Amino acid sequence: MYRQNKKSFLIFSFCIFIIFLTISSCKKEKAESKEISETKIPEGMIWVEGKTFLQGAKEGDKFAMPREKPAHKVTVDGFYIDITEVTNKQFKKFVDATKYSTVAERKIDWEEIKTQLPANTTKPHDSILQPGSLIFNRSVNAVANMNNHQQWWTWKIGANWKHPEGPYSTIEGKDYFPVVHIALEDVVAYCKWSNRRLPSESEWEAAAQGTNAEAIFTWGNNIEILNSNANTWQGIFPIKNESIDGFEFISPVKSYPANSIGLYDMTGNVWEITGDLFNVNYYKALDISKPILNPKGANKSYSQNNPYQKEYVMKGGSFLCHDSYCASFRISAKMGIAMGSGSDHIGFRTIATPEMLSSK
Repeated sequence: MYRQNKKSFLIFSFCIFIIFLTISSCKKEKAESKEISETKIPEGMIWVEGKTFLQGAKEGDKFAMPREKPAHKVTVDGFYIDITEVTNKQFKKFVDATKYSTVAERKIDWEEIKTQLPANTTKPHDSILQPGSLIFNRSVNAVANMNNHQQWWTWKIGANWKHPEGPYSTIEGKDYFPVVHIALEDVVAYCKWSNRRLPSESEWEAAAQGTNAEAIFTWGNNIEILNSNANTWQGIFPIKNESIDGFEFISPVKSYPANSIGLYDMTGNVWEITGDLFNVNYYKALDISKPILNPKGANKSYSQNNPYQKEYVMKGGSFLCHDSYCASFRISAKMGIAMGSGSDHIGFRTIATPEMLSSK
């Protein structure tokens, strides 16, 4: 009888404990919901629920790179994120308000640049050291070695966010195209002005997953519908783009369907800068025995291909991505970028947290 009563008591106690946890969890969720509902959703942004998901290479992803492995569970808190990449119109509003001049528009400082290059690097002629940015060479007819990306990139003097293809080009009529030719310093200045910040790599992947938790692409796992869901390269890279998806190069935001929570162009169009440092060995050093809470990325940058410069993680791929070269139209895909200057296929989007908005 004693044992039976003791067993009943233990079962009763356990049930009470479970009920207590459920009530506490509900109260927490209601408190968080109340906090969000009382915070005005910033214009042009959407709320991403806090979630646990699988970051990195997914099972069955034949394009996964070593730097995307091992896959690991991550938990991130909720946040607001821009529905689209920051556009020319939005960036112009910032420039008009602050009279800001981007890195691509300023005189080049060789003394600063050479600190990021191998020792004894020869200084280029002054005619080369002029303000400008990298643009994709649209006249490539043949490629000798796919590992030599310099074959399809050109330093264009006079290229900047207002003149994306060079000094005689314009953004007139392109208010809703992503702003490009932006360096990290420019992004930081924009974020400070707008009370925003760059997403971490984990936050970016959480947003790209939408309502999913282990999808390869922003729409699911079916690669056959890539062309109808993202602005990427079709044909023979970098020689011929067949424009099956409707755009040969960069496209206006919202030209393709949104993901499951209403975010546009999380795949393709332009790469998106994150706030995390790029380190090819970062994932390998993680303790993945349990979900990692709000990861902040690597402590230092490292890439054997670019050991002298600090690189940041960029996500999402661009209109130049093709499965024969980078296949970066996958959520887990990432590359490193030294953000001393920009190019015509790199942009950004920002996030905000309830704490940031309440402290404004």
